[in-house]
This record gives sequence, C-alpha cells and structure tokens, in this order.
Amino acid sequence: MSVRLRTATLVLGAALLATATACGPSDSTVSTTPKSSAAAPAGGGGSAPAAAPESPESKGAGAPAVAKVGDTISLKGFEKKDTADVTLVKVVDPAESADEFLQPEEGKRYVSVQFRIKATGSAAYTDTPAIGAKLIDAQGQSFDSTFAETKAGPEFPGAVNIAPGESSLGFVTFEIPSDAKVDKVQYALNSGFAEQSGQWKVS
Repeated sequence: MSVRLRTATLVLGAALLATATACGPSDSTVSTTPKSSAAAPAGGGGSAPAAAPESPESKGAGAPAVAKVGDTISLKGFEKKDTADVTLVKVVDPAESADEFLQPEEGKRYVSVQFRIKATGSAAYTDTPAIGAKLIDAQGQSFDSTFAETKAGPEFPGAVNIAPGESSLGFVTFEIPSDAKVDKVQYALNSGFAEQSGQWKVS
C-alpha cells in the first residue's frame, strides 16, 4: 500500500471513530498484567528479545507480573464484542527504512514494533493498528506512529478486519530521537480510542 493511500485510510478511520465516540465515557485504565508469556521470535540485529521469567526473589514477594516483549494482554474495546488478545511480539531498534528515499529526519531513528492481534469477541474485530499504538521513552515522552515502512517486516495495512478466533500480525513504526531510550509500548483497541490500554515494559 502506498504511503499516501495508507495515510488517507488511517486519517479516515480515526475521524470515524472519533465521531462515533465523542459522547462516550472518558475514564481510562492501563493494563500491565500479561495473560500469558511466550518467547519472542529470534530476529536479526536490533531485535529486543523476550525477557526471562523473574523469580519471586528478583521481583519481590507478591509483586504483580509486568508484561514484557513476548507477553499477551487481553484488552477490551467499546462494546462487549470488541475484545482482543494483543501480543507484543518483537521490537526492532533501530529499524532500517525499506525506502532509500524515505529516511528518518536528522537526529532521529526508526523503531519498528510487531504486534499480533487475536480477535476474542463474538464478532469480527476491525481496527487501525498504527493509530492504536504508542511508544514511550525513558523520560516519559510519548510518540505516535509514523507512515514509514522498514526492513523489519510487513507493516499492518491501514485497517484490519479479523474474524473471531483469528489473528493479524504486523509492524508499526515510530520515529524517535536518536538518543531516546525505548522504555514502554502501549496499545489500545478501537484505533486508540478504547478506554483500556495495554502496556509492555521494554527496557
């Protein structure tokens, strides 16, 4: 999909969701609790591997588990049918542009994040993954996705339509300062407008 067409699709999807939810509740929550853990697939340079399970001694007695790369978080959307298990599969940092003519701005780099979204509701789940994802650095600065494609792997299309029980896999890319340290990744259903967000610790 061309950058221009993908951009138009993302903007249209966000506008429709914003209109549909303008009168909805504004309370929000962040879930950091993993549903299950799985090792992230091995990848070439820059891929952040899944963290090894922590022992009770290392994380403190009674301390809750915190989702990391390779973990799955169950998320809820606006309606009961809008539920999905979202897995942070891989973080590629830095990621190389797939287009020699489209490079990060001077002083910045690309980071590509791979998600797997499994529809767990009673009906097909439609989403715009690039809008629902955010990257947070060690200073607490939040970054939205960019429209660049990288050699990390296939990006999500502008929108996905996932049948119940099935899943969609793809990358979302961010452009961040060269000296920024990736600390967390967030994802919210309904193109980022859902009240609940999932959060994974990267560093």
